[in-house]
Amino acid sequence: MQLERAREMLNAMAAMQEEHNQQVHPDWRENGYAYYRAIWVECAEMLDHFGWKWWKKQDADIDQVKLELVDIWHFALSEMLRANALTDDVALQLRDVEPKGGDAELFRQAIESLAISSLQSKSFELEPFKAAMQALPMAYDELFAMYVGKNVLNQFRQNNGYKTGEYRKLWDGREDNEHLIELLAELSAAAQDLPQALYEALQERYRKDGESLIA
Repeated sequence: MQLERAREMLNAMAAMQEEHNQQVHPDWRENGYAYYRAIWVECAEMLDHFGWKWWKKQDADIDQVKLELVDIWHFALSEMLRANALTDDVALQLRDVEPKGGDAELFRQAIESLAISSLQSKSFELEPFKAAMQALPMAYDELFAMYVGKNVLNQFRQNNGYKTGEYRKLWDGREDNEHLIELLAELSAAAQDLPQALYEALQERYRKDGESLIA
């Protein structure tokens, strides 16, 4: 991948994150939100989806694990935007991540390192995040595609009362994240049309679930 393409992807994600943060609060940069805290909490949720309990059988839900890593990337982008730290070097480093994977314990340790770094620095550090991408594994292209999907879902949540408590996260007995994964696999829209197509598909499923509750 050329650096220019990597830079375009980073800039696109930054623009989407800026728009979402503005939707949450126009003065998000000045409000002192603890993005580092959100990061380490998401790390714990990711381990639960991946599995770590030795006293019971657990099967890793890799789709949900990836979504948790993408959630962390939302908070990481917010932290770097606030600190004016989104540079070409960030795009270059993400582009050069070489996914390996295959070692479950190595991935667990990578997630713990990411959580520790956020707690110690009270910020976001790129190196442990890259290590988590490599150990999962997740390449930059996949991070970008899944980020676009989750960003659209986050916008959808906000537009349907997430902040005020009116939003229903369970549709037809399943979390909205699960519906998102299905729709991303089903949709064949071009990259530039994917956000709108995905939003409309989410809206249709949400509407049908609402109608079933009334019926």
